[in-house]
Amino acid sequence: MKTTVGSLEGSRQNLFISGAFVAPRSGQYIDSFDPTTGKPWYQFAEAGAEDVGAAVEAARAAFANPAWRRMTQTDRGRLVRRLAELVLEHADELALIETRDNGKLLKEMRAQMRAMPDSYTYFAGMADKLLGDTIPVNKLDMLNFNLREPIGVVGMITPWNSPLMLLTGTLAPCLALGNTVVVKPSEHASASTLALAELIMEAGFPAGVVNVVTGTGAVAGDALTRHPGIAKLVFTGSTATGRRIAANAAENLIPCSMELGGKSPHVVFGDVDIDHAVNGVVSGVFAAAGQTCVAGSRCFVEASVYDRFVEALVERTKRVRVGLPMLEETDIGPLALSAQLAKVEGYVASGVRQGARIAAGGRRPQAAELAGGWYFEPTVMTDADNGMDFMQEELFGPVVGVMPFSSEDEMIRLANDTRYGLASGIWTRDINRALRFARNVEAGTVWINTYRASSFMSANGGFKESGYGRRGGFDAMEEFSRLKNVVIDYSGAMQDPFIIRLR
Repeated sequence: MKTTVGSLEGSRQNLFISGAFVAPRSGQYIDSFDPTTGKPWYQFAEAGAEDVGAAVEAARAAFANPAWRRMTQTDRGRLVRRLAELVLEHADELALIETRDNGKLLKEMRAQMRAMPDSYTYFAGMADKLLGDTIPVNKLDMLNFNLREPIGVVGMITPWNSPLMLLTGTLAPCLALGNTVVVKPSEHASASTLALAELIMEAGFPAGVVNVVTGTGAVAGDALTRHPGIAKLVFTGSTATGRRIAANAAENLIPCSMELGGKSPHVVFGDVDIDHAVNGVVSGVFAAAGQTCVAGSRCFVEASVYDRFVEALVERTKRVRVGLPMLEETDIGPLALSAQLAKVEGYVASGVRQGARIAAGGRRPQAAELAGGWYFEPTVMTDADNGMDFMQEELFGPVVGVMPFSSEDEMIRLANDTRYGLASGIWTRDINRALRFARNVEAGTVWINTYRASSFMSANGGFKESGYGRRGGFDAMEEFSRLKNVVIDYSGAMQDPFIIRLR
């Protein structure tokens, strides 16, 4: 991999189409900003509709190319496994690129990059284990079966908070199945996806199997979601953008898989170790500076331990170290965007106006070494009400609202009183209560006495306005394949052309 943080500094990065890096037709490039300084550090190509069209046509050609189309499932699995080896080999450099691009902790990005190859390996092993079905019919001289085959060209629009990890969850099964892909990474974090494109070439994938078009969502993203050559769209991001993408996809009658916003409930009962639960809540909302769709940003605490819990949570929050993401001792780094920082500040201010109280944090840190960066202190808001704006809207920042509840029924009502349904968590020693919560909460993922634990071997996704479709596990292979029914008459003759014989 030629791309490094050093080579990116001050550079212009091109589009990746049909196995080569090419300049955009417009000749235009866009600055990418370092969240720790607020200053640009490289430029990426601004793709237009023609560039996107070229990428889709390259993917369509690759899908029809016998070098890919006729490749055996086992050989496809070998290619995906080789990509896993290369990602692991370059994990530290990929982590460094993402930290520089989006401000997330280097130690977290290293952990992600070193774990990511396991996902490629998992789906590589599934490439030659996808089975069809033989279906019985009421005619002995008929054979009726289903084939599962790749769906075609998949368009993927990825977010800025964990670009490669979230891309991997869909790219790995797509490649294992034999699909081809056009990726439009976020305009706020494109570098690591372009670096991955180099590894895809090095692994030996045919040209055009994976293409990367950078640029804005309004232009490149819109062109991708409207292109008639796309067979399926994948999107991770806001619910508002998801609606627009779904509307575009509907024009071409193509399916989508979407992971959208979240406002996840994090519930604490009085029968648990308070310090243990506090650590879980801190991890659930402040990790990655709160920039995760599953952040447990609504915390409901049983009234009998509410005061004690809040005291412990505030004390623990004040010990969270805000700092430069490259440093090992840092707990949370900057927000990825200046607009995101302004959004978080606005919601905290509105919470105060609506009656909530800032018990910890609530402002930009004052340390001189953080000046100019997009940092915000981890923040605890008490006297919260579930109807307040900051308790209903996705902040995507290090802010948690805390409020008490008196009964299990009230807790379930509060937990489900949101238009989102991505994730949820509960802390209790009562297994019956935990299972009732898992049954009754409206969320695609339920964590019990833990939070943010995930596996590429498990299907995950959202309910309600948090999206639809599933990623991970065998379900991902079904998401990116299609069924074809085949019927064979081996009787030797059609007895009556006007009678339907297959029942």
